[in-house]
Amino acid sequence: MTSTNSTHKPANALPAALVLLLATGAGLAAAALYYSQPMLGVLGAEFGVTPGAIGLVPTLTQLGYALGLVLLAPLGDRFDRRSIILGKAAVLCLALLAAAAAPSLGVMLAASLVIGVSATLAQDIVPAAATLAPEASRGKIVGTVMTGLLLGILLSRVVSGLVAEQAGWRAMFVAAALSIALLGAAVWRDLPRFAPTTQLPYPALMRTLATLWLRHRGLRRAALAQGLLSVAFSAFWSTLAVMLHAAPAHLGSAAAGAFGLAGAAGALAAPLAGRMADRRGPEVVTRLGAALVVVAFLAMGLGALGTDSPLWLLALGAVVFDLGVQASLIAHQTIVYSLEPAARSRLNAVLMGGMFIGMASGAWLGSLALAQWGWAGVCGLAALAAATALAVRLWPVAGGSVESLSIR
Repeated sequence: MTSTNSTHKPANALPAALVLLLATGAGLAAAALYYSQPMLGVLGAEFGVTPGAIGLVPTLTQLGYALGLVLLAPLGDRFDRRSIILGKAAVLCLALLAAAAAPSLGVMLAASLVIGVSATLAQDIVPAAATLAPEASRGKIVGTVMTGLLLGILLSRVVSGLVAEQAGWRAMFVAAALSIALLGAAVWRDLPRFAPTTQLPYPALMRTLATLWLRHRGLRRAALAQGLLSVAFSAFWSTLAVMLHAAPAHLGSAAAGAFGLAGAAGALAAPLAGRMADRRGPEVVTRLGAALVVVAFLAMGLGALGTDSPLWLLALGAVVFDLGVQASLIAHQTIVYSLEPAARSRLNAVLMGGMFIGMASGAWLGSLALAQWGWAGVCGLAALAAATALAVRLWPVAGGSVESLSIR
């Protein structure tokens, strides 16, 4: 199973060490997208730019991720996923070093875009886990890997806030580059090779994305609902540091990053969501998750009317909405991965592309809402997006996917 010299063959069980590597790899790669967020107040002061301008850093990072998912992730069905992961890890390491050395906002924005594109190696790892996992425990194993990914997203804010406070923001990007270099070494040593599931040339491969979108109603609903939840998720996390940095709070990057601990508490429930999806069906989990996000942002929005939300309410809200977003994501992946096994990388590319278009939109719209209407405006935007996602999941659907011969 762990040989790097043979093509992967399905086994009855997945070694715990390999699951740990996949979860850790997904977490470290995804974390690279979010190291900048608790440091946005510091970065804005460093480059002497407005909050709206510095908000382009997370926006371009998320946009790069969406582009990488759509343009590069489908290659996981055409080529050995292990080689793709290693190549992206090398590019991500160099992009993080470029961010660490950035002398201006322009260089930082360019580095942020490349970080986003190459960090999609996390989304090569997730379908790899789904391929390696036995069918009976696929939801549980994907949930475990996604827990690593989600903890990477949320704990990255804690780590970057503390490191930036103690050693400066440039040190954080250097440390991130080192972590990706170590990940690449571990993948080279332990991850098996994967046999391609299609021989389609790249242009034809990309055309099948549209075919899959039209063929599977379940894919369309999953991408739309998760994209809307991601608007809410990103609007919160991309504006929190700026809000806390400003008056009257005047809190530093460490305080902003500490909120990642609250979000991590919610993410720890991701394996439970996977098991619930295996046992009771993913549709129940998607609806429950979206409802939790709506409730959390309505509570934070009401708390912010006339004043800033108290910190305890922000922390509690982060636990609840992160739990809802991550549970919905696990359930949506369970739905999507079951549609067409030979096209898992392309199905994942469509789902996650929609998700990170939502992330980029949320970062941009959240910055606008904060500038125009304050923190209550951010919470209102997020609650509206989550309520729309819940409506998508509750809307009755007659019939199933339009199935035909599998795309090869």
